[in-house]
Amino acid sequence: MNERIGLIAGNGRLPFLFARAARQKGLEVVVVAHRGETDPALASEVDRLTWVRVGQVDRIQKAFREAGVKQAAMAGGIGRVRALAEARPDLGAVRIISKLRSFRDDALLRAVAADFESRGVTIIAPTDFLGEVLCPEGHLAGPRLHPAQEKDVALGREVAVLLGQADVGQTVVVHNGHVLALEAVEGTDEAIRRGGRLGGNVGAVVVKRCKPQQDLRFDLPAVGPRTLDVMQEVGARVLALEVGRTVLLDAPALFAGAEAAGITIVGVP
Repeated sequence: MNERIGLIAGNGRLPFLFARAARQKGLEVVVVAHRGETDPALASEVDRLTWVRVGQVDRIQKAFREAGVKQAAMAGGIGRVRALAEARPDLGAVRIISKLRSFRDDALLRAVAADFESRGVTIIAPTDFLGEVLCPEGHLAGPRLHPAQEKDVALGREVAVLLGQADVGQTVVVHNGHVLALEAVEGTDEAIRRGGRLGGNVGAVVVKRCKPQQDLRFDLPAVGPRTLDVMQEVGARVLALEVGRTVLLDAPALFAGAEAAGITIVGVP
């Protein structure tokens, strides 16, 4: 194992979890953080931090090269709307984009990883350090599913696979056999809000799972206490997550919050 590890940080809690796990293993954590996305508090959890704009590939690679980083992980999301509006692509980004036949998320991220590796930095999965945060199977919190909810979960899983095959999103909102919302550029929280409102704020089922072709090094589905807050806003009652491929952010608080709110959380294949 290298004495230091790189972290390309986006938003949310996952960068913090990764940094803490890496430091517990005795590694120096060298972070490149994205302005407007990464929580500035991450600076106190790592050994070195450089700020960049979305799309500044050469700047990220320079920071890692100067720090002697040979391995790095991508952890945390980048808001798609912000990425479209505020990206500052440099020559490194242009180099990657010029080789792409598709601009879908998976193709772009794989191309980014390949470019880093061609320059001496291997991109690893954040869950290489955080296997314990992946969703287990079965009933995890809240009331047991009733038959109508089980049918909605099954429908949501079926639709989520098709949504993932199109490389569009990871979240489907269902109620009483009707698909209310599919996640697109707006992200999970807004998809839940839209689906809940369309369902009349009375018990929607939220299903979240990986795309079938998902590269596990990046963009794994993730949920946390904030997800429950959004579900409560619109009266959603069930959160169904793919086993072994969904990240649980602060699982004890997530499960306790679900019990208190009467929201069911299940891990499904």
